[in-house]
Amino acid sequence: MQSGRSTAVNSIFKTSISFLAAASVLGFAALPAKAQQQQLSRNTILVSPEGDILDYVPDDGSMRWGRDSRGRKVLIDAWGDIVATAVPADRYFGNDGDAAPSRRERYREARGYSETNPDYFPPAPGAEYDDNLTTSSVPEMREALPDDRDRRTPPDTDFGNTQPMPGLSDDPDEALALPAEGTDPNTEFVPGPKFAPAAALGKMSSAEVTALQVFLDREGFSPGVIDGKKGSNVTKAIEAWQNATGETLDPNNADDILERLRLSGGMAFTTYEITAADAAGPYVASIPDDYAHKAALPHLSFTSTEEMLGEKFHMDVAYLKEINPGVDFTIPGTLVKVVDIGEKKTGKVAKILADKGRKQVLAYDANGTLIAAYPASIGSSDTPSPSGTVTVQRIALNPGYTYNPKINFKQGNNDKVLTLQPGPNGPVGTVWIALSKPTYGIHGTPEPSKIGKTQSHGCIRLTNWDATELAKMTSAGVTVEFVD
Repeated sequence: MQSGRSTAVNSIFKTSISFLAAASVLGFAALPAKAQQQQLSRNTILVSPEGDILDYVPDDGSMRWGRDSRGRKVLIDAWGDIVATAVPADRYFGNDGDAAPSRRERYREARGYSETNPDYFPPAPGAEYDDNLTTSSVPEMREALPDDRDRRTPPDTDFGNTQPMPGLSDDPDEALALPAEGTDPNTEFVPGPKFAPAAALGKMSSAEVTALQVFLDREGFSPGVIDGKKGSNVTKAIEAWQNATGETLDPNNADDILERLRLSGGMAFTTYEITAADAAGPYVASIPDDYAHKAALPHLSFTSTEEMLGEKFHMDVAYLKEINPGVDFTIPGTLVKVVDIGEKKTGKVAKILADKGRKQVLAYDANGTLIAAYPASIGSSDTPSPSGTVTVQRIALNPGYTYNPKINFKQGNNDKVLTLQPGPNGPVGTVWIALSKPTYGIHGTPEPSKIGKTQSHGCIRLTNWDATELAKMTSAGVTVEFVD
């Protein structure tokens, strides 16, 4: 989704970026506007793949620095997504302080790491790590990373049934072969389906947004994490639902949404009693960043009961805690407020569209009817992602992961092949749908809140629960077409 850029937004960008530039150099001392702009021209800003300025450099170890194929310094998250490109401020802003459109457009799409596999995990920041970058307003579509990541997996997953990563050879020299050098430049541009726009969401309470999200989730048109917040994933889900049903959904009509909920299984919220099994886990105290330490764990499972419940009910963990203030989730018998997601979508998928433009996966039956839709992180046309049509080769739930520095990348000081056990903190989450193009697949993620809001390096990432639902409706031989 691309965010609009009005004069007011540019004004906010200039004011905010100037203030941060001055603060970083002068210890937060205020500068006159002219002096601020002069100081800005001598600094660097972070520009997101959408062309907006990022307003923070997380210091929690979740971000890494690297170089793209053009030698530019880029900020990369733990899952290989380019979060921002470092750009000289004077190249981004015109003489009057406004962003020069021709220059800004150059950074709208970040170039991918053609020398790495689709799920690149860069090393920890070294001596070149510089936290003196000047940044400004975070784009509307990007959310700051939470302090505690949501690392989740379906609660019914059996951690004992470990499978090797689908598509990997037993020979470590053949594991995770590198993808081709980006997409084929001669590939014809294939436009995705056009959906009628959804009505704009007006002023709504958190409970009203949650009700809308729950309804869409029950229908099989996923809004991603249920968090009581408006956003692009909700809008995309409404548009897909309208296309599939031929109806028009007014998201601002609370009475209509409540009636639809009543007919689809009941109200949005329900009560759940924490069981002894819920409290027992298995859980791990924390998830290390280093792959060697990860490989030493018996499983990459939840770190808390809250995470397990968030996965079970498709909820953002922070929102789960918010609506249950003061609750101790570790005590069996505790009653907690959760959303009622209803039954999983069922059906038989015959074709999947991976819409790069919409950042959405669309599932169709044999009659060409759209039966499900999921927000997704998909590699753009400028990142090494497949184009054209491929097929599903095999499906694995709860896959393990093989790390091989000889084939893909080197993480930290790890120079040996490592086997990571399955669980929600695994690199591909809890589902792997292997595609006929080697090393590519549709898979889950330990960070559901980022789905649909970032680009990937080729693979298709869904929330774990959406990937599981899709996997159970899909079989080998189903076509997967990448559209733009």
